[in-house]
Order: sequence, then C-alpha cells, then structure tokens
Amino acid sequence: MTNTFFVLTGGPGAGKTTVLDLLREEGHSGTVEAGRAVIRQQSAIDGSALPWKDPAIFADHMLTWEMRSHDLARENGGVTFFDRGVPDVIGYLRLSGLPVPIHVERAAERYRYNRRVFVFPPWEKIYRPDEERHQDFAEAERTFEFVRDAYRDVDYQCIEVPMLTPAERKRFILEQIRA
Repeated sequence: MTNTFFVLTGGPGAGKTTVLDLLREEGHSGTVEAGRAVIRQQSAIDGSALPWKDPAIFADHMLTWEMRSHDLARENGGVTFFDRGVPDVIGYLRLSGLPVPIHVERAAERYRYNRRVFVFPPWEKIYRPDEERHQDFAEAERTFEFVRDAYRDVDYQCIEVPMLTPAERKRFILEQIRA
C-alpha cells in the first residue's frame, strides 16, 4: 500500500540521507538514493549514464532504479522511507532543460507514494560537494525548486522539513506521519 511510502526529497546536500540513516537505525525500511547509486555504478565501469556525460540516459537509469525500489518496497510491505522518488526524475529533467518523456509522466502516475512528501530545503551551512555531488550551492537551490515543483505538479503535498539537528528532523517526520 503506497500510503505507507514516504519520500524524503529536496536539493543535494540538504540532509535527507543523514535523516534516512537515523530512521533506518530505528528499524524503519529505507531506500538508496538513485542518483548516487547510478553515479557509483556508472563511474565504476566508465559508463555513459552520468549527469555530466548524458543527462537523458542518467535520468532513465534513475527512473528504473526508483521504479525497482518502489516494487521492492511493495513486496516488503510496511512503512518505507524513500531517498527521493519518481517525480525527482521529472525535476531533474526540467532542471537540465530536457523534455519530460511520456514514459516518465506515466511512471509518476503509476508509482505513487503517500501524498505528503518531506522536502528538505537548501541549507548552505551543511552543504558539501563530494565525489558524486558536483553541484555548487546555487545549483542545489535550483534543484530544490525544480524537484519541489515537480512533486506539486503531480499532486503531492510538500511538507518542508525545518532546519534542525538530524535527530530533531527525524522526530518531526515521524510526528507528521503519525498525525
């Protein structure tokens, strides 16, 4: 049941994965972020599905990853926290100036999550580029806007996660899903 699927999303480096790790430590199910996973896999084989090589192919790989994560969560049942979701691919494509193919739109219609989506705003104090995150903070801010708008456009309610400690952010999310 997708009503128990909760997405954590936003721009890069906003603290989503840190909070998801805390949720996992508490025994909740959680997914792996598609973008980072695809970058790791493609970098290991010098593949072309990288955002700096071919953004459209990268988007298709992320879409496949997100659909598989959704299918696996459905098989496992129960509450699952997603480190991004299918609508993130729409936001990424728009940010990249690419058209959103009809199959991506169909995926956003078919692979649904709880209507309440937790959006992490850009937070310069904690933002750090790394081997997989090449964006500067200005691009992180733009990514946040495109991703948030993509979720709104496919009928999700975006709940902004306050800039608190990771433990307080985790508590905020758990309180919201229990309300």
